[in-house]
Amino acid sequence: MTTAQLCILISISIYLAMMLAVGFICSKNNNTTDDFYLGGRKLGPFVTAMSAEASDMSSWLLMGLPGVAYLSGICDAGWTAIGLAAGTYLNWLFVAKRIRRYSHIAGNSITIPDFFSNRYRDKSRLLMLFSALIILIFFIPYTASGFAACGKLFASLFGIHYGTAMIISALVIVAYTTMGGFLAASTTDFIQSIVMTIALVIVLFFGTHMAGGFEQVMENAKSLPGYLSMFFTYQKETGAASPYGAITIISTMAWGLGYFGMPHILLRFMAIEEEEKLTLSRRIATVWVVISLAIGVVIGVIGLGMTKAGTMVELTGSNSETIVVRVADLLSHFGVLPALVAGVILAGILACTMSTSDSQLLAAASGVSQNIFKGVMKINMSEKAMIITARVTVLIISLIAMFIARNPDSSVFAIVSFAWAGFGASFGPVVICALFWKRSNRNGALAGMITGGVVVFVWKYLVRPLGGAWDIYELLPAFAASCIVIAVVSLATAPPEQEIMDEFERARG
Repeated sequence: MTTAQLCILISISIYLAMMLAVGFICSKNNNTTDDFYLGGRKLGPFVTAMSAEASDMSSWLLMGLPGVAYLSGICDAGWTAIGLAAGTYLNWLFVAKRIRRYSHIAGNSITIPDFFSNRYRDKSRLLMLFSALIILIFFIPYTASGFAACGKLFASLFGIHYGTAMIISALVIVAYTTMGGFLAASTTDFIQSIVMTIALVIVLFFGTHMAGGFEQVMENAKSLPGYLSMFFTYQKETGAASPYGAITIISTMAWGLGYFGMPHILLRFMAIEEEEKLTLSRRIATVWVVISLAIGVVIGVIGLGMTKAGTMVELTGSNSETIVVRVADLLSHFGVLPALVAGVILAGILACTMSTSDSQLLAAASGVSQNIFKGVMKINMSEKAMIITARVTVLIISLIAMFIARNPDSSVFAIVSFAWAGFGASFGPVVICALFWKRSNRNGALAGMITGGVVVFVWKYLVRPLGGAWDIYELLPAFAASCIVIAVVSLATAPPEQEIMDEFERARG
């Protein structure tokens, strides 16, 4: 092992040790399932804001987004970033306070399936069952992709066998999540957001320097047709620009709709100590997201500049997602201190992945232990037994995710957009109607939830492959179909009971 590798390993080891320490400290506060799954609703505004956004970004921020910008220019990556930024702001503005208040009024709900069931007084528990199953269907593979990303990073850096690297990474995530529950996941996500920010800033400035300065970066980008346009994309194969039409722009921006249905983000809203503090959280989260996404896109352009300057080899295909890794490797050869800093950059990639995986793991576990075992099957257990069950469930789900991630050639990012669409279309319309439409009822919510999930699969595998005008991100048509079905079925069936109507008015505030 070289000196540079050793320094990088030291930085990453310190980072991982910090995550385990947080899990151990937070484990002392888990006396009830409310503590384990929702942190006892005690999160402060900064932790709420940054943990929500860190758990959202995944490796997309430091790998996927720069990679897209590197290959085709700022258009595709830019519209995606705009959609995500708008979705973030609107979710905080309209959903955050209402769901914090309503989830507390509606039976002190501690999970999203709990909230749906309590909001609509669903005695059949079908809402709880289907929402818990949707969480499992989309989160277990999503978690597996996170484990795989960590494994590939360690394997490429240190020559460790992929399987061993993946298992070690997964065990660290499982350890602090199992010990500390939601509070540990949120606290570590807050720390990870700081590490991600540091990594972004370092790569931005060092990469610009190695590309010959900002002016040279811009000159290189301008030399490629359509590279800096928001209405054309650069086609590397032909060396020409192709139009980016209105339908494609709308489809790309539809990523923002996913926020309304993300369980791990909605749980942060539900967990804040006081709903009034969500205003500060919204401002913090929005500013961080806008700046971070902008830097992510710019890093792709800087990567092109580094290639033109000869300081980085030309990247093709999925290799374009390794810009940050290559910048860190380049920095590590400048001495011991730069190598330690390079370790921080690579820890930032780990932070992106881990901050998402821990939240997904916890949400999936709550779907099994809290909603299926306790809510649907009516298995009565003491609080201590429920905590043990929750931790065992986290472990079992992790083992399944590790099994799925065992193949080193599996795609890390292919599942992300599909899972995002699944949650956005299945849960998003139900969340919005539950919070803002008094006339919506249990039948409409259930029908809309199932419709959203089914249309995502149908559009992805049967309709979108037709191409042309049908080549639309599956979240958009599925979200629209779910909204229509909720409205039609709710209006065609009996209105909610007066008790539900009265509770809705109390939650409105």
